[in-house]
Amino acid sequence: MPQSSVAPPATTSGPKIDKMRKIAVASVIGTTVEWYDLFLFATASALVFNKIFFPSFDALVGTMLAFGTFAAAYVARMAGAALFGHFGDRMGRKSMLLTSLLTMGAATFAIGLLPDYATIGIAAPILLLVLRVIQGLALGGEWGGAVLMVVEHSPKDKRGFYGSLVQVGVPGGTLIANLVFLIIAGIMPEEALLAWGWRIPFLASVILVAVGLYIRLTLEETPSFQAVKDAGAKAKMPLAELLRKYWKQVLLGALATISTGTAFNILVAFGLTYGKTKLGFSTNDMLIAVLAACAVGIVMLPVFGKLSDKFGRKPIIVGGIVAEIVVSFPLFWLMDTRSLAGVVFGYILLMTAFCANYGPIATFLAELFGSRVRYSGLSVAYMLAGLLGSAITPVATTALLNATGQGSSVAWFMIGSAAVSLVALLLLTETLRSNIDAIHEAPAEAADRNELARA
Repeated sequence: MPQSSVAPPATTSGPKIDKMRKIAVASVIGTTVEWYDLFLFATASALVFNKIFFPSFDALVGTMLAFGTFAAAYVARMAGAALFGHFGDRMGRKSMLLTSLLTMGAATFAIGLLPDYATIGIAAPILLLVLRVIQGLALGGEWGGAVLMVVEHSPKDKRGFYGSLVQVGVPGGTLIANLVFLIIAGIMPEEALLAWGWRIPFLASVILVAVGLYIRLTLEETPSFQAVKDAGAKAKMPLAELLRKYWKQVLLGALATISTGTAFNILVAFGLTYGKTKLGFSTNDMLIAVLAACAVGIVMLPVFGKLSDKFGRKPIIVGGIVAEIVVSFPLFWLMDTRSLAGVVFGYILLMTAFCANYGPIATFLAELFGSRVRYSGLSVAYMLAGLLGSAITPVATTALLNATGQGSSVAWFMIGSAAVSLVALLLLTETLRSNIDAIHEAPAEAADRNELARA
């Protein structure tokens, strides 16, 4: 008998695994660069921007104004989500990823060149705001595209794991941003840091952007989008179709996600201010706490993503939200001991809870939408969550601290945010078994129908 020409499975699995690893690495590096740029601004807002761009105000008011500029990007992120989502659903994922990375890199580099308030007066904070808005527009398109690049390429039983790798960019970018500031603050006096040292991390981002671009240029378009394209089924107006068919998924998905932004921004933005202004910790002490928490986050996010492939997205996310509620007050009790060890332990507790919540959420949101509008749906839901959670957290928590002088007021704020997310999440359908390659139907709708059929 003639020998079969069919190659054994072992010879085909290797290339697929290598391809998936390449896609995952490219997405992690790209999102790390984007979040480095974003949280570099957050760290600078807490440590230096209040002094060099808003020097005529009281220290706490100056910090609030700096955080207000920080929050402006979240409004821009919504516009970016709609804009990049539209073209991502019409033209593909890859081109939008390259455009967003270039835009973010250019804005971050320009911030490093900005004259301060003492040099050009009110024009300085205005230009800072403009560049921050450009950053927001870029990130509005970046995250959704990066998630889809891995989730739409992933094997069905590993979507949660690979989706969580994109989330590693958040603590990864934050860790690098804070590490750079920690090194700079450690080797130069505060006068030099305020005069020119703060510019170095912003200017250095051009190196990370170059690496990210080099890797992303080699990526292929995702199978889900290619199927839509080949079928001639692309939505003419993705955002309009999204709001007409999937408004519930967008709204509930956003509300289910807001506690992730609240928890993380309390760690990386408000916590720095609280530790320095109220507890007397040095900048280096607080940056060490952030670094330790982010290092834990990098390890734990894929763990919870993998668990979501086994037990479902919702059970893991619910566990994370409940854990955020449980550790809210202990975080501030530990910080109020004025012990660095207590601060680090509190940060690690909240980071672990955050990871259980945040690790599976990217894949969960992606699985809520059909292929025709998935880029728009995922991006708009996530950026709306940022506007409702991350954007207001630094300003609201700083105002609460100013009004009450007590960290407990911020703990209640975090509990309230988590409660909203918990209720919204419970109203959404589990997406673990959904078929994300369906072109004309949202996976969540199919899951709802299957659930009714089984009943």
